[in-house]
Amino acid sequence: MSAETKTRLGERLRSRRLALGLTVKALAEASGLSARYVISAEHGRANLSVDKMEQLCVALGLSMAWLVSDDARGEIDALLAGRSRSELAEVAAWLRARFEAKGRGHIALLGVRGAGKSAVGRRLADRLQRPFIELDARVEALADLSLGEIFAVHGEGYYRRLELEALEAVIGEPPAVLATGGGIVTHPEAYARLRDAATTVWLKADPEDHWDRVIQQGDQRPMRDHPHAMAELRALLGARRPLYARADLTVDTSAQPLEHIVLHLAQKLA
Repeated sequence: MSAETKTRLGERLRSRRLALGLTVKALAEASGLSARYVISAEHGRANLSVDKMEQLCVALGLSMAWLVSDDARGEIDALLAGRSRSELAEVAAWLRARFEAKGRGHIALLGVRGAGKSAVGRRLADRLQRPFIELDARVEALADLSLGEIFAVHGEGYYRRLELEALEAVIGEPPAVLATGGGIVTHPEAYARLRDAATTVWLKADPEDHWDRVIQQGDQRPMRDHPHAMAELRALLGARRPLYARADLTVDTSAQPLEHIVLHLAQKLA
């Protein structure tokens, strides 16, 4: 890779990071790379392997094609970098008016396991008189296997392909409330498609709330043979936080009664 190409890619990475309001440390944590490497990459000095570029792209919500191509995406990110909040709000309003599809009626709930996607989703669907759909249930139906069997037999790549296929099918159906898999935000193609076709909502909660809800559901697996499970959960939430934060709406569900969460969310959607 030439020095000129490294410099161009580094500038594009930095512009994207700044456009998302991420610090170098936040990007390093989200990508699993060191802060020193992120800085070197942004200044065109790092040895950008395909694997590390992919890690950065996932953390920044970009596809590899966008990073290395000569399209306008990098230019747009550079123009947005450093803009004030009022200026960004003005740009966002114009983009919504110009590009939002009239059929963007689905409501997609995001969050890791224990966020309350199923409980909130069912109540919200009843309130809005819409169908409620569990995307992972659609994936299981396509594979005729449970999620555990899909990952054990075929691996994550196969699951991601089915996830995108199931999502495309749901998008073609009447507007619904959709509970997504916790990792959909790490799949750039699926997450971009979801954000195009649905109003996305991050059900945000503290790690302790995620943990307690899973246990209350009768699932003891988080504790079984995993003495560092809480630390791993905290790390997972920290890594995915920048991706979840790109959702259209964020609702904090910590220490909130279910009915209050549903009412608050319905008001925000209105």
